[in-house]
Amino acid sequence: MPRRMETLDDPEALTEAPTTRARRRWRPLRRAALWLGSWLRWIGLRLLGLMAVLVLLFSFVNPPTTWTIIQGQREFPGRAARQWVDLDRISPHMVRAVVAAEDANFCNHWGFDMVEIRRVIASGSSRGASTITQQTAKNVFLWQGRSWPRKVMETVYTPMIEALWSKRRIVEVYLNIAEFGRGVFGIKAAAEHYFQTTPDKLTLRQSAALASILPAPRTRNPQTGSARTRSIVSGAETIRADGRDFCLRLPR
Repeated sequence: MPRRMETLDDPEALTEAPTTRARRRWRPLRRAALWLGSWLRWIGLRLLGLMAVLVLLFSFVNPPTTWTIIQGQREFPGRAARQWVDLDRISPHMVRAVVAAEDANFCNHWGFDMVEIRRVIASGSSRGASTITQQTAKNVFLWQGRSWPRKVMETVYTPMIEALWSKRRIVEVYLNIAEFGRGVFGIKAAAEHYFQTTPDKLTLRQSAALASILPAPRTRNPQTGSARTRSIVSGAETIRADGRDFCLRLPR
């Protein structure tokens, strides 16, 4: 009898038993969490590997189509078929115009224009600060619309593209898959549709007019005399003069 009382009054026995029971109770949950974590890592690593393979593949193979192009062609059938045009067969005016309009610091960043991002945040503006590389990642590999999953994947794809593609390749792909109007995809279709010419013959003003509609190609038309077009013409001449187009190796 005394020995039983000593056992009940032992403070260590009173504290260890509940702790042990709690550990046993949480052990299955910890095992489940570890199992789930290992599976998520397994899936995540393979997803990253697949993304890297696709980026590497499209560094030398032209993307055959995109989700945006497929959707646009279904919505607006009968438009001119998209045809790929190498960058050397695109007017340097068009290349400079799209850089001036969409990403003036294109040659000086690694996919994200931190200067522009800070400026947008400081101003409290709702406009985006997406670079040409980010837009290329979205247009080639992802889908349109705003969502956190798409933005996260775009953020992963962007540095991969910068690491595995040249700047010239990024602009080449961008111009060949960009939407320039309802069902009008790629610079060749755009040059023919709006100006009845070929990409290599686009003038600076025509190029600036095409670049001016890129933020909202389904609601805008290229106007060679608009204020936006004149601003892009000035920007294209500026980046040519100050050498900010150095990474594109364009004829002077």
